[in-house]
Amino acid sequence: MLTIIHEESQDKFIVVENVPTQKGARTLALDSKTHNVFVVTAQFGPRPAPTADNPHPRPPIVPDSFVVLVVGQ
Repeated sequence: MLTIIHEESQDKFIVVENVPTQKGARTLALDSKTHNVFVVTAQFGPRPAPTADNPHPRPPIVPDSFVVLVVGQ
């Protein structure tokens, strides 16, 4: 979920909108001229079983599934 917030004053912020995104979409960039937000993600495979060396393994990225999501008005 991408939460769009507007700064009304130095001490007041309001939530404008909550935009659903794809699973794993966290890193983003903002184009300050167009106000478009670019969010990157990919599809993920099944999470591997935990091991003693890696008790919290991350799921692998599915090859060729990288995408850039563009959120704009």
